[in-house]
Amino acid sequence: MYAVIMAGGSGTRFWPASRTGRPKQFLNVTGRSPLIMETCGRLASITADDHTVLILGRRHGPEVKRLFAGRPVHILLEPIGRNTAPCIGLGALYARYRGCEEAIAFLPADHFIGDEESFISALRDAASLAEKSGGLVALGIVPTKPEPGYGYIRKGKECDAGSGCTAYDVSAFVEKPDLQTAMDYVASGEFYWNAGIFVATPERILREMETHLPAFYRGLQEIEHALDGDEYETVLEEVYKRTEGFSFDYAVMEKTRSPVFVVPCDCGWSDVGSWEALYNLREEERDDQGNLSEGDVLLEGCKESFISARGERLVACLGLRNVLVVDTPDALLVADLEKSQDIRKIVNRLREKEKESVL
Repeated sequence: MYAVIMAGGSGTRFWPASRTGRPKQFLNVTGRSPLIMETCGRLASITADDHTVLILGRRHGPEVKRLFAGRPVHILLEPIGRNTAPCIGLGALYARYRGCEEAIAFLPADHFIGDEESFISALRDAASLAEKSGGLVALGIVPTKPEPGYGYIRKGKECDAGSGCTAYDVSAFVEKPDLQTAMDYVASGEFYWNAGIFVATPERILREMETHLPAFYRGLQEIEHALDGDEYETVLEEVYKRTEGFSFDYAVMEKTRSPVFVVPCDCGWSDVGSWEALYNLREEERDDQGNLSEGDVLLEGCKESFISARGERLVACLGLRNVLVVDTPDALLVADLEKSQDIRKIVNRLREKEKESVL
């Protein structure tokens, strides 16, 4: 099968480690390798490099080319970020151009998967269902807790997916709920987290674009005609300039009249959406006082804190509790660990002060 990996992103949630020129997907935040390489690596058993399409912003082209030097992946550079619907449309168009007729997995580049075997099994089932039904398939992450920060998928009746696959019709896509509603969702057993992972054939995606985003679909036709010529970059930029940004969930999945299914997936998934989420994800690496540290760090009397020394100096901490410290060569962040979701407020302040050198 083909895979389209969506690697856009502005680099705000992991500031100061992440920057606009090197956002989260290019960082080694889980202690292994850059997230975009982990995403490609876990797909190796079902997707060859030459069936892998990476889509990201133009400014990140040099970094992704460095990371994947010598590997025959396909790299598409968007001139302007326009959210996931145009990204998925462009990926489907290019995969079809490369001869793809089978199902494509569309995945974010910056997620963590703990149980890769279960994840790959769910993708195989989703691909089989997408090809058999001609519909759209979402992976539904089995929730482990009430999470108001995620969108949800409500399952409908169980469907005959074949090959022993468990799948359901989608009853509804639900935007981020409040905490009590999220608790009700998890208790009901009828809802999954929406990880933004979709599977469909290129023809199905392009037909949905034609129906729900007709102006962009006409732009895709222009891009298709330019793929073999010298005008490709110019045409791509012109199309993107006049294209509005829409999420694929909103533009297509919530509006389509085509068959829509959800395949449950219990795979230790995390969107690694904040420093606190990363702290929770790396529980096994904490010391006996609940501290997570990386780099040249000295702790005395600290508890349940995350200290990341990413510069060239020692970081010593005394008597901290539930504190986040991220030290880089040109910026230092000290924060309440539980407030790390609000780091974008600091990034916004830096923009207002025109501190471009640290963004």
